[in-house]
Amino acid sequence: MIQSNHMTKKTIVTICLIMLFGLSYPACVWGAEGYDAVAPSSDVSSSKTVIKYGMTPIYGRDINDGNYDVEAESSSSFFRITKAKLAVKGGKMTVRMTLSSTSYEYIYLGTPEEAAAAPLEQYIAPKDHEGESTFEFRLSALNKELDCAAFSKKKKQWYPRTILFDASSLPDTGLKITLPDYDKIEKAMEAYDGSTNKDSTEATATLQKIAAIGHDPAAIDKKDGEYSIQVQMTGGSGRASVTSPTWLIVKDGKAYARLMWSSTYYDYMIVGGKKYTNETTDGGNSTFTIPIPVLDESFPVIADTTAMGDPVEIEYELTFYSDTVGTKSQIPQEAAIKVLIVSLIIIVLGGILNIVIKRRRKQ
Repeated sequence: MIQSNHMTKKTIVTICLIMLFGLSYPACVWGAEGYDAVAPSSDVSSSKTVIKYGMTPIYGRDINDGNYDVEAESSSSFFRITKAKLAVKGGKMTVRMTLSSTSYEYIYLGTPEEAAAAPLEQYIAPKDHEGESTFEFRLSALNKELDCAAFSKKKKQWYPRTILFDASSLPDTGLKITLPDYDKIEKAMEAYDGSTNKDSTEATATLQKIAAIGHDPAAIDKKDGEYSIQVQMTGGSGRASVTSPTWLIVKDGKAYARLMWSSTYYDYMIVGGKKYTNETTDGGNSTFTIPIPVLDESFPVIADTTAMGDPVEIEYELTFYSDTVGTKSQIPQEAAIKVLIVSLIIIVLGGILNIVIKRRRKQ
């Protein structure tokens, strides 16, 4: 009986210790090493709402089997979704989501806190190709806000994102049900509230202008070759600039520009919906060769910068002036090269002259 009481006490103590440590460490699932940092709220940019008024979740059972292009929305400009492919089979949905950059090492379908506590095998790794990342995962529903944590390669911490896949972008033949026109509903609600979305209006105007101008280079009455041309840039925060005059490249009677930025952090530009990557590989200022779709008139471009940690796309307006076309030597970088060459020639000639003078003195 005494031994029985003793064993009972030991058992009770053991249970108490287990409970104590269990309370001290509520999540007995350890997160992957090196992936347990969550971005502080001060380091998280403002986000936008991705869901439209009146939307309800659409599940795999509501969609016919097949493969579809589907429009996707993200709450953050740092997490730009360029395209998404939806595969439906037997009520199960899989999506291949492509981002406009390769800045994220993993994503996780959940909050940053949940991602930091999850094991590595639950993370979704991308396939990177030509400056883009593609993530493939099972999708629970369309027309539903989904938490998505993104792990920044540069910052080494998880950032909160919200994504949504729009069922109304599917073809009518793909849906087993009829969806309401959410855009009309949203506009009606805005009209009812007496409110307008200025940012949305400006964005639409920009997209219309991009579509109207396109990315085909404008014709120019110059022989093929390299020239200089004055360029004016507006937009952004005003801290970044491009060299002016810059290079004008005429090829097959069409106008192209080689732009050099005042920063090393720009990794791509978008002109007329087409992406152009940074050509500088030695760590110098970012340089891009882009078409000039129109002369003597401003046109919108997008430039992606990583200067603030996560990548962010910034809208600018460029104007190239045809009456400023001149020789390539007017470009500051070209002039600097000429000065350097002349200086080297002077140094070499000076050295030769010095040797000649010394030899004559010895004679």
